[in-house]
Amino acid sequence: MIINSQLQVLSSQLDGELHFDDLTKTLYATDASVYRMMPLAVALPKTKADIKCLIDFARVYNTSLIPRTAGTSLAGQCVGNGIVVDVSKYFNKIVDINEKKRTVTVQPGVVRDELNNYLKPFGLFFGPNTSTSNRCMIGGMVGNNSSGTTSIKYGVTRDKVLALDVILSDGSEAVFSSVSMESFQEKMRSSTLEGQIYKTIYSELKEEHIQKQIKDNFPKPQIHRRNTGYAIDELLKNEIFDTSPDAFNMCALLSGSEGTLAFTTQITLQLDELPPSKNVMIAAHFESIESCLDAVSLVMNHDLYTCEMLDKTILDLTKYNTKQQANRQFLEGDPEAILMCELRSDNEEELKRLSQSLIVDLQDSNLSYANVLLEEAMIDRANDLRKAGLGLLGNMIGDEKTAACIEDTAVALEDLSSYIKAFSELMKKYDQKPVYYAHAGAGELHLRPILNLKKKADVVLFREITTDVAHLVKRYNGSMSGEHGDGIVRAEFIPMMIGESNYEILKRIKSIFDPENIFNPGKIIDAFPMDESLRYEPGRQEPEIETVLDFSKSLGILREVEKCNGSGDCRKLPEFGGTMCPSYRATRNEKDTTRARANALREFLTHSEKANRFNHDELKTVFDLCLSCKACVSECPSSVDVASLKTEFQYQYQKANGVSWRTKLFAYNNRLNKFGSHFPWVTNFIFSNVLTSFILKKIFGISKKRTLPLLSSKNLYKELQSSKNELNNSNYIKTIYLFNDEFTNYLDTSIGIDAITLLKGLNYEIKIIEHHESGRAFLSKGLLDQAKGFANKNVSLFKELISEDTPLVGIEPSAILTFKDEYLRLADDKESAEHLAKHTFLIEEFIQQEIKLGNISSDQFTLEHKTIKFHGHCHQKALANQMSSFAALNLPKNYKVTIIPSGCCGMAGSFGYEKEHYEVSMKIGEQTLFPVIRNANKNIIISANGTSCRHQIKDGTGREALHPITILRRALI
Repeated sequence: MIINSQLQVLSSQLDGELHFDDLTKTLYATDASVYRMMPLAVALPKTKADIKCLIDFARVYNTSLIPRTAGTSLAGQCVGNGIVVDVSKYFNKIVDINEKKRTVTVQPGVVRDELNNYLKPFGLFFGPNTSTSNRCMIGGMVGNNSSGTTSIKYGVTRDKVLALDVILSDGSEAVFSSVSMESFQEKMRSSTLEGQIYKTIYSELKEEHIQKQIKDNFPKPQIHRRNTGYAIDELLKNEIFDTSPDAFNMCALLSGSEGTLAFTTQITLQLDELPPSKNVMIAAHFESIESCLDAVSLVMNHDLYTCEMLDKTILDLTKYNTKQQANRQFLEGDPEAILMCELRSDNEEELKRLSQSLIVDLQDSNLSYANVLLEEAMIDRANDLRKAGLGLLGNMIGDEKTAACIEDTAVALEDLSSYIKAFSELMKKYDQKPVYYAHAGAGELHLRPILNLKKKADVVLFREITTDVAHLVKRYNGSMSGEHGDGIVRAEFIPMMIGESNYEILKRIKSIFDPENIFNPGKIIDAFPMDESLRYEPGRQEPEIETVLDFSKSLGILREVEKCNGSGDCRKLPEFGGTMCPSYRATRNEKDTTRARANALREFLTHSEKANRFNHDELKTVFDLCLSCKACVSECPSSVDVASLKTEFQYQYQKANGVSWRTKLFAYNNRLNKFGSHFPWVTNFIFSNVLTSFILKKIFGISKKRTLPLLSSKNLYKELQSSKNELNNSNYIKTIYLFNDEFTNYLDTSIGIDAITLLKGLNYEIKIIEHHESGRAFLSKGLLDQAKGFANKNVSLFKELISEDTPLVGIEPSAILTFKDEYLRLADDKESAEHLAKHTFLIEEFIQQEIKLGNISSDQFTLEHKTIKFHGHCHQKALANQMSSFAALNLPKNYKVTIIPSGCCGMAGSFGYEKEHYEVSMKIGEQTLFPVIRNANKNIIISANGTSCRHQIKDGTGREALHPITILRRALI
């Protein structure tokens, strides 16, 4: 048994990192599959020497190494009881590019889309394109032989791998690439492990009857997407074993081997020229799955670049995902399925001809009822919808989920329709209405049954359905895995799929590569049982967790966290847009992903033996860098609301451990500001003076590099009192209740005055009542009793006042959007809270609506020319729409406005003030926001509607950012 002292010795020998604490092991116990296996440790190697050291340790102590990149595998390839070796953090360099030969050499941790961004200026790209392309990594793509949407045009990963630098199981290094007959024979004469591998391969495959046995039993050769076992059938297609002129390349075997044969440290890829620049997509709508599949052969006659299918189950799920609602606008009616067919050309007229020809063929077939032509941005939106598909399947409420077990079958294109009909009949036997999804043009559909793997009976079905489908696939000589790999879920069925004799060959190949079985055991060879080591223990009584926040829409907090299926969207990098997840983007640590927080909370809520299941320091650690940006609500396909999970955790944890003075300081800042506002000049002197501010920061753990916010000389209520005798207009367009939030009232009073001046100038009646603060500061610190009190009081105050005709409008996004978010989880009067939420708007949203109604026009504003760069608040992006700010700022006819694609600014309320978070805060700002602002001409106006955002911009760049309302008030004529 390996003990911590031995792991500590190993850790001291590595340049990289070795973690064997309970939290880290918990985070790596799952991937995107249904499996859970607690690893011995997690290694993040920095050098090849580190990997050799890990291999040596595994041999000496009889353990294993499980290679991992982004951990998005669906078949359980990345879980195991040995040492998980995560290469994503340090082995992520693009090593070399040969433009002439169109090749690139990379380390395995390079993200696929990151690579293509690098290659674009050279006019090149790496073709295979998975739905996880903005976070999946080349090493994982090689391990799975990934293919994705583009395989019908550009092939699969195996087709692109020219060379692999690997470390073998004895610690020796080898480079596998194309070798001539002469070189092959020379390698066989070597006494090294590499030489023994070549000898074994030749010995196993040289006989003609063996070659026939392989060809007869492996999937049909026209099925290009296939990952059934080791690709020994591919090894036959060369001059060593055939009349083919092609050279032998061991990479054909290693591609798709799931890290079970060697540890890859470097990959050389063949690239393609960038596809034609112009494209269109035809979204063919069908009233049945059968008619959709019958159309596949027809559309594939049109030289498509992609041919993807989505069924009604997934399309319906997009209705409930904030981000995807906008992406589904192209749908007509309520189709049972759609085919998304992409055409490309560099010639506009040719593209029109191609698209018209496809539409005419579809219309003549009478298979589709609508054929929608998509262009430009709509293509991107449709593709985003498709890419979100697998993650959206995790958004099903309750314990029944789509189970990834038979989702990767591939058959020859001519067999697809009859195979699916037979499959559908098989599913009727199990009373299943499966989900149909993915790569129809390649003969592969991701078919998923809906099961509750917490129930023993459904775990039995899990095996039975998979077994029956395996027999069906074999009947068509198909592949049980087209692109997701065998892993744990399908490896058991490899002997059935290729025959026992061929399976024995695979076992001997594994044995020569890895005689002590240290590389990813239980995958492909000698498989783990497919119905064991599941994420949930079948038949277990799940705990009921009481919470202050209302998670009833998810059927409780436990099921809220269980919505995370591990798809890893939270690992995408800043260059791919969006906001999620800011802290991961700064640290590149799995611990700081949205997925990690959901995984950790699920583990401890499920397995903790404490009376207060939240009372674990590991949870405090994993939530520490969560900025509560709420991006996960809209960007996570499963819409896992980690900001709410963090708030509830903080509350429950503090019940057991108390509340710190600094937490109270930030939570009660409005009361402190109210007190300080009686003597604003004194307060501001204390906050800005070098000595007094240093003492304050020291006492309360605030970064010494951070400036403190200063109070306005007057608060907004006082300003209103002094102007209440102004003449009133009796012919207003509309009456508005303005929410005087705690930030505007004491810190940004001038913006509040600008808002009132602007709206009155636009002929709106403004009413402000004496209400309570929003409770945002208490929510951010987990003081839910206080936040609930404010929610109840404000709902009670406004419920009779707010309606469609008299909306509630707010200035600070984080404050006003509590009415549309947390109040729905906190307020006792749910009906009134929901009514309020429908009629509550961020001020830019209100202006945008009034523009659409014709109540506000550009004629009311200046004709001056100005250029504006706008940064939107995270909560606005997640819960509202930053295009409303864009619309408002564009009211003056000659204002040129652009939205900075900045994600989170990094401040996040008190987060950026806290000394231990300051560096991460600024690193987040430096990713996109700060450089854009620094590079902006001084004449360009910087705009931000969040008070924290403006403070962060000032501290990070020295530039003053104006609220959009201030800009509009100054532009009003």
